[in-house]
Amino acid sequence: MEQLEFFDVPSPCINVCQSDNRGYCKGCFRSRDERFHWQQFDDAKKIDIIRLCKQRKRRYRYAQYQAYKAQLRQEKQQADTNQSFDFGE
Repeated sequence: MEQLEFFDVPSPCINVCQSDNRGYCKGCFRSRDERFHWQQFDDAKKIDIIRLCKQRKRRYRYAQYQAYKAQLRQEKQQADTNQSFDFGE
């Protein structure tokens, strides 16, 4: 028997409580229904929701990372373009 079966599954809430454009909490990555019905879910469902939240968080962080890399590439291209017009040298 796993240890989780002995204890209630705590809420993953970190008191951010703001929704993104897809309806997920920006703090814990739960959907609106998952947040509102947390107390009614059994422990197996709560564990599954936490697993989903972790996946959502990884996808969100990866998308942020990709956007950051794209921004760096764009800035590098702009810098390279600006250097090609440097007539001072």
